[in-house]
Amino acid sequence: MDEAAKDAAAEAAQDEAYARLQKDLTAVKNDIAHLSQQIADAVNALATIAQRETKRGVRRARENVDTVMSDASERASAVASAAQEAASSLQESLEDVVQERPLTSVAIAMAIGFLVGVTWRR
Repeated sequence: MDEAAKDAAAEAAQDEAYARLQKDLTAVKNDIAHLSQQIADAVNALATIAQRETKRGVRRARENVDTVMSDASERASAVASAAQEAASSLQESLEDVVQERPLTSVAIAMAIGFLVGVTWRR
């Protein structure tokens, strides 16, 4: 009977150990599920932050492009204005030369016309 009592006690201890093991395993499973949820939440938060920062970067890039385009437009306007002034000045100079030397101007115009005509024939 001593042997039977020892076997019963050993079996009871094994059952108790098995129950504790199942309880611990369930706790580990729950902890893993909780950690998985925390990781998913952290990844979602990181994705949201990355998306926000990307939008900010795109907005800054657009602002920079707008600034560069505005500067380029102002420079092009200044160049066009300078070219218009130069053309106007050249026109005035040519008018003055034609008024001062009309025969010379006509002779030069005829010579240029002749050269253009000869060049186009070839």
